[in-house]
Amino acid sequence: MSRVQPIEPFDDPSFDPFMEDALVFGDHPDPYPRLAQLRREASVHPGDYRVMMGLAPDITSPAQVQHYCVFGYDEVAQVLGDPKTFTNHSYTYNLGISFGRSISTMDVPEHPRFRRIFQKAFMPQTVAAWGDNLVDPVVHELMAKFVDRGEADLVQDFTLHFPFQIIYRQLALPPEDVALFHKMAIAQTVVAVDVAHGTEASRKLGTYFENLVAERRRNPGDDLVSHLAQAEVDGEYLPEEVLISFLRQLVNAAGDTTYRATSVLLSALLHHPEQLAAVREDRSLIPQAIEEALRWDGPVLMQSRYASKAVTLGSVDIAQGAFIDVVAGSANRDETKFPEPDKFDIFRKPQHRHFAFAFGPHVCIGQHLARVEMTRALNAILDRLPNLRLDPDKPAPQMSGTMMRVPHSIHVKFG
Repeated sequence: MSRVQPIEPFDDPSFDPFMEDALVFGDHPDPYPRLAQLRREASVHPGDYRVMMGLAPDITSPAQVQHYCVFGYDEVAQVLGDPKTFTNHSYTYNLGISFGRSISTMDVPEHPRFRRIFQKAFMPQTVAAWGDNLVDPVVHELMAKFVDRGEADLVQDFTLHFPFQIIYRQLALPPEDVALFHKMAIAQTVVAVDVAHGTEASRKLGTYFENLVAERRRNPGDDLVSHLAQAEVDGEYLPEEVLISFLRQLVNAAGDTTYRATSVLLSALLHHPEQLAAVREDRSLIPQAIEEALRWDGPVLMQSRYASKAVTLGSVDIAQGAFIDVVAGSANRDETKFPEPDKFDIFRKPQHRHFAFAFGPHVCIGQHLARVEMTRALNAILDRLPNLRLDPDKPAPQMSGTMMRVPHSIHVKFG
């Protein structure tokens, strides 16, 4: 494939979007006691989740809009399962600014029309093949850099990189574009607190992807961009605007969340060595370990919806046009559905689904890939890092985040 025009860097070369993580997503070490208190008081509260939890409000949110927070499991299920009453229109004000005409901002009738096209690229059989061809090589290449050291920071050396490296290979990005691409992709998420840099990143990535799509249409390969560039809707190519928006969003939707979820899984198992040992001995426990980690401290605590009409939810009257802050992290620890909800227990036999990947028509397209990546990563760690344990001479991993959760380091010893 011929070289496309490189990504144009930030006008301010000193801008570092990775330093704004706490501003955007918060750095609360444990929001769950506060969420439990609010949930027990009422399943629905008037108010903005960010403000309730001590963060600055989202500056992209329309002035004077009413916010309601949904904390109870049944009410969260009701909102996510009723896309006609509770639409995704609210995302047009933040994700829409960064990503453009994304399927996350769409509702019926256009949402199912375009989602079907994108979903074909992430079907289980396709993702299973990626496990062998993309995931395993990336995992083993990253681990080769530290496997002989006897110690590592599993976040900084591994989980922070592996899902992004997989996406770069899916897109067949030129290696020289990768570092700036990652920086630009993450910068799109700062729009809630920094519109200027968020929109600059969006604009420059949009230009890059326009050139990339044009090149892959001229010279298609076996990469995801080529497949989507050739995809049709009613006999026509996917609209350029929709395709570019999907590619803008892919790194964050598939990379950032998987990095966080895998880090949570590893941290939880290392803090519970008896469960880690059980998984090491019986790999059939891996799927339930993954699901428990997603429930216990899933990477995305809050999702957003818009009330398309006046409605009563949890005995609270909500006006048409209100924003609904759907606190999935609270629902996933609702004690009426999950006994001892604050306990991480891979042997739990839950009777109810968790909402880490949302629910309903907008359930995460990449959930199958995320599970494959987490499974392959955990298997490789168990296979290649014998006697894995937390490093007693360094700080233990500490979960952090109010909107998105992750430990920023996991110091371990092995061998």
